[in-house]
Amino acid sequence: MDLLSPIDVIKGVGEKTTKLFNKLGVYTIEDILLFFPRTYLVYPKPSVPDKDLVNSLVSIEGRIKTSPKAYRSKNRMEILSAIAYVDDIPVDLVWFNSNYLRSNFEPGKVYIFYGRLVFDNGRYKMSQPAIFTPEKYLELQKQIQPIYHLTKGLSNNLVLKSVKEAFEHCRVSKDRLPKEIEEKNGLMPYDKALLTYHFPETFESLVAARRRLAYEEMFFFILNSRLQEDTAVSFPNEFNLEHHTKTDEFKESLKFKLTGDQEKVLSDIISDLTGEYVTQRLIQGDVGSGKTIVAFLAMIDVALSGYQAAIMAPTEVLAKQHYESFLAWVKEAGLDIPVVLFTGSMKVSEKKVMQKLVDENDACLIIGTHALISEGRTFGDLALVITDEQHRFGVQQRDKLSSKGNHPHIIVMSATPIPRTLAMILYGNMHVSTIKELPANRLPIKTCVIKESKRATAFKFVADEIEKKHQVYIICPLVEASETTEAQNVTDYSKKLKSYFRDKYAIGVLHGKMKPAEKNQVMEDFANHKLQILVSTTVVEVGVNVPNATVMMIENANRFGLAALHQLRGRVGRGDAQSYCILMNASQDNNESERLNIMLKSNDGFFIAREDLKLRGPGDMFGVRQSGEFSFKVADIYQDADELEMASADVDAILKEDPSLDNHLELRSTLNSFLANQFYVL
Repeated sequence: MDLLSPIDVIKGVGEKTTKLFNKLGVYTIEDILLFFPRTYLVYPKPSVPDKDLVNSLVSIEGRIKTSPKAYRSKNRMEILSAIAYVDDIPVDLVWFNSNYLRSNFEPGKVYIFYGRLVFDNGRYKMSQPAIFTPEKYLELQKQIQPIYHLTKGLSNNLVLKSVKEAFEHCRVSKDRLPKEIEEKNGLMPYDKALLTYHFPETFESLVAARRRLAYEEMFFFILNSRLQEDTAVSFPNEFNLEHHTKTDEFKESLKFKLTGDQEKVLSDIISDLTGEYVTQRLIQGDVGSGKTIVAFLAMIDVALSGYQAAIMAPTEVLAKQHYESFLAWVKEAGLDIPVVLFTGSMKVSEKKVMQKLVDENDACLIIGTHALISEGRTFGDLALVITDEQHRFGVQQRDKLSSKGNHPHIIVMSATPIPRTLAMILYGNMHVSTIKELPANRLPIKTCVIKESKRATAFKFVADEIEKKHQVYIICPLVEASETTEAQNVTDYSKKLKSYFRDKYAIGVLHGKMKPAEKNQVMEDFANHKLQILVSTTVVEVGVNVPNATVMMIENANRFGLAALHQLRGRVGRGDAQSYCILMNASQDNNESERLNIMLKSNDGFFIAREDLKLRGPGDMFGVRQSGEFSFKVADIYQDADELEMASADVDAILKEDPSLDNHLELRSTLNSFLANQFYVL
């Protein structure tokens, strides 16, 4: 098998399975080798059913006294049921459309059942449990089981078999990095790391494999960035841009005063716009620090100078909010500057009206989503391009928007606080500005960490806030229930809430598997107060400004990095009312409690990011990834900060000796291959 062979050359992968793999972005043998597990499962020791274990994933060792019964439900579904006795405790077992399992059982024998334990109508129950003989289960307990991302129709077992088959029939390169770098940094060989990351024998070997793969990702990322910097051309600033008194007058007329950090960043931008060369600048600003007004003031200077300025937002709802804010600010300032909007859901006739405004006005403010870079969209003299929440756009998308103008100035804005040392490595070709101060009228968000036993108190608090006409976010790590992951999911959680509150409140659901139009509608309904509670995955982290939302409740908070928690917390606290963040800690680990308590000490994202860097280690690799602004397959810039700095130093050492990699032809070839399989956002 060749690495570039199509996935269907693998034994057992037919046309139907190929289409399912394609849905997950797996097309070739190399793709499936790089289709890494999302987490791992270590089967637990069998437990005796207990109320404390209800709704948990457990294994039980039970005796089947009589043969399972098969019957059809009212809707014609095949059902297989049995009773397992753990000592004298009966546990009802049920499987759907699985009557073939009936022949697996022998009355009187003991089996191990693994699944989610529930308690209903006075009896313990398990639905769709996995079945093992005690001998087989004992063998499995010694192994670490990889768990993959799946799509409907594709089982974890089929992915597992396909990955094993790929490893058995193709050759993976052993050396991809210079030998001296591997030896100096104590890195596992690439082929061994790849195999171990899929099929680890021990936790220690898994950590070592992950370290190697994370280091390599960041090494090639930095190497590519440095080579691009060296070949980048500095374009003369041919735009006749000036700073205008009308911009200052509008700034002074605002109901709020800009913070010192906002003023400093604005000064940096003015210096860029009026400088000798076209520039690129990153603006790092905590959630709610006021990046949007800074962007608007910069765009006004550009428009008053007779040019066009564009800002690209990651969601339609956010783009519309920018549009409405900009329209109001332009009117307040008494300026005759057109403001236009382009989103994917707009009618063709609406887009034509907006395009006509762009065509007829040398100076205007342009706002949009990806629709800004669609074919046929043309601009005049575009002097400034801003991407809001930059990590949602790939470098190709940003370049495509920039290409609509003649080498415009570029500003990228990020709400993710990255310590400056890491930012300088990751954004080596950009000037970096930081907004740390929050506006003076912002009340600090009150945060608490609570255990499951206090859930009723938390729900009462949620209800009290809704009665005050406020709104609530509730975040769950999963979209739907998982047979392998112990965590809350939005699908079941929203149903439980409706039952708990007896349909008293309007509850919306939001997650990444929904179609864009559905997501936009839910966010619009929440922004327009049609929903009181929004149950969501972390997709809500970026999206919309809802000043009326005062509560952010995060389930399984122990599964998130602190930086991710801080990002989510920043969705509230945007209005005049006091806001709150409730962190539900499902872990029994005291270290987790200590880590989450850092969220109580500060509302400063940069402080939290630094503390997170100190605390996170190789044991934190199974939670929710937190640095989504870079589409690394394995690496996390917080967790792998040491490897990031190490890779940066190694790249600099190589390029100092061999700036064009003339003496490292294999390394250049590997870099090209690596980039073909990686999509970075920077």
